[in-house]
Amino acid sequence: MNFDEIIERRGTHAAKWDNMKAFSGISPDEGLPMWVADMDFRAPQVVQDALGAMLENGVYGYYGDNESYLDAVRWWAETRHGWTPPREAIFTTNGLVNGLQVCLQAWTEPGDGVILFSPVYHAFAKVIRAQEREVVECQLVLNDGRYEMDFAAYDAQMTGAEKMIVLCSPHNPGGRVWTVNELRQIADFAQRHDLLLVSDEIHCDLVMPGHKHVPMPVAAPEVSDRLVMMTAATKTFNLAGGHVGNVIVPDPQLRQDFARAYAAISGSQNSFGQVMSEAAYSPGGAEWVDALCAYIAENARIFDAGINAIPGLRSMPLEGTYLAWVDFSGTGMERDEVLRRIREDAKIAVNDGATFGSGGEMFQRFNLATQRARIEEAVTRMQSAFGDLQ
Repeated sequence: MNFDEIIERRGTHAAKWDNMKAFSGISPDEGLPMWVADMDFRAPQVVQDALGAMLENGVYGYYGDNESYLDAVRWWAETRHGWTPPREAIFTTNGLVNGLQVCLQAWTEPGDGVILFSPVYHAFAKVIRAQEREVVECQLVLNDGRYEMDFAAYDAQMTGAEKMIVLCSPHNPGGRVWTVNELRQIADFAQRHDLLLVSDEIHCDLVMPGHKHVPMPVAAPEVSDRLVMMTAATKTFNLAGGHVGNVIVPDPQLRQDFARAYAAISGSQNSFGQVMSEAAYSPGGAEWVDALCAYIAENARIFDAGINAIPGLRSMPLEGTYLAWVDFSGTGMERDEVLRRIREDAKIAVNDGATFGSGGEMFQRFNLATQRARIEEAVTRMQSAFGDLQ
């Protein structure tokens, strides 16, 4: 597990690298891509071995008989997170954005309100609006550089048109690992307002030392009749191209609703994604993830120290994910000037905080899942780009 090894990704159809110029105007020959949320690391050896066996067989037909895959999903959830989803509750989708699309079709109608705790992963709002549902932003409160929730304010926002909450746990982009108490407050809020709760926990394995992710069904089992869980191996093991996600529906009636909506899209399983994910959900994969989290934690320490040394910049303490969320409001600069310096002077491609919704306007998101030498280079470039603030 040599996470320091530089792997050439340019010219390999890697969106993070090969789409960087179109996205930000920065050439991949001189830029640092810190935007798309995938990693610059090779997947674990157990995944490479599983793909090797597929290559040796040489036949790439339709995927069938997913019993061993379901066993792996259940084993991972039990051994890593202390809950065992029922086998019959697990649906395999073409990634979790696809899973959310099916959830919206199953339980909402055009015009219904769907609650997001913003700022939050930008694809949520995009999918909700594309299906003609209304995005209801319950804005997170920034308290001493850390996000918290204000349920008294959220209660006052409700009109009765809201039908669903989409929770990001751990939180992207803020890196919060929600506590059991916070999760229970979210569950209580869902019950008070008769809301279906979709908990997207794709980052659940990427947790920094000193923090612990608790799945929603463990934190608040009483909401199982209104809960939908979404998990995947793709973010954890850098398998995003495999497009495989798990939508887990504990309640039998809700399960029927989801199955009906899912059948309407006639989805077929990605054989490569399921083989990779099954291999990753194993003791070998667990060892790799533990080493990965330690490596990312040190990347975050280096990045935060360098960024926080620049007057007016503050990187939110990272509890989970591999995404740094940097507040530029203390610079007194306009957002356009902040972006210009990052892209033109530092030549770093980042995700603009405004795309994550209300409260993100003066933030930028940086991907830390890359080789340490690149993290150090990014700090040097940022300190130079904002050198007049020193």
